[in-house]
Amino acid sequence: MNWMRVGLTALGCQLATTALAQDVTFSTGPAQTVISGLLDCGPRARPSAVGEITSEDGATRILPAQTNFQTGPKAADLYNECNGVEPASLASVDLSAVDVIDAGGAEEFAAYIFADNYFELYVNGALIAVDPVPFTPFNANIVRFTAERPVTFAIKGVDWEENLALGSEAGRGSRYHPGDAGFVMHVQDAAGQTVAKTDNSWRAQTYYVCPVSDRSCLVTDGQLRDSSACNAKAVSDGSGFSAAYWDIPDNWMSPSFDDSAWPAAVTYSNDTVGVDNKPAYTNFTNIFDTPGADAQFIWSSNLVLDNLVLMRATIE
Repeated sequence: MNWMRVGLTALGCQLATTALAQDVTFSTGPAQTVISGLLDCGPRARPSAVGEITSEDGATRILPAQTNFQTGPKAADLYNECNGVEPASLASVDLSAVDVIDAGGAEEFAAYIFADNYFELYVNGALIAVDPVPFTPFNANIVRFTAERPVTFAIKGVDWEENLALGSEAGRGSRYHPGDAGFVMHVQDAAGQTVAKTDNSWRAQTYYVCPVSDRSCLVTDGQLRDSSACNAKAVSDGSGFSAAYWDIPDNWMSPSFDDSAWPAAVTYSNDTVGVDNKPAYTNFTNIFDTPGADAQFIWSSNLVLDNLVLMRATIE
């Protein structure tokens, strides 16, 4: 394929547990909308639509991602305008009112999460919480759970989109403006001590890149999926752009899954992610930006074009 530089690397024979190099496939043009919106949160919210498109390998792709939003357990609200939960600070939050989810084991933890836009949280392979707001308005969550160490965290992060399979939304004078993403989580034990936080010790892998205006911009080499050379600027018409996909391994959330070949997560500043004007974040900087235990925003190497990213970390 003369539009792509591909280097496939042999990474072993553990097909069931190892993140092997995978072929990329593409689609072109917009998806067909199959759900006009997963959540109705009034006129200020962007529609969390879901679409379908057939990629060039013949597979049906769900845009912006296949999720468990409709059936999964919703994370408790830390801040959620849709539900009228808008505390001014963490001191106004009654943590004891949040149900504790049994993820195995007896040790109790509390995870504080802000995602741009949507997350699903797996603990030791079990789905324990999904984001209750797929797109906007921006929200934050608390997830209390019990688990046994070592604890493997696996996150599905989705940057939602208005133009399905085109990776863009209306903004800044354009109907085709690529949005950015980001995920931050701070986990404490029952005593309030930090046991995990997002940083560059996590692993992060990309599974959906969009929009792709020129396929030659995308570089893949083994587990490297580099879209940094692709155009991330708004355009007047992106209706003919492509999207790039990789199939997600079935057991990617399992503690036994080998993510050692995945790239390290890339960290981003609050300013880069653009949270300084979002009360869902700024009202809780004492937990997200705890002195000496600052949880950092993480994603893949492209905060704008990489729209479906899986992230993993294990704490002992």
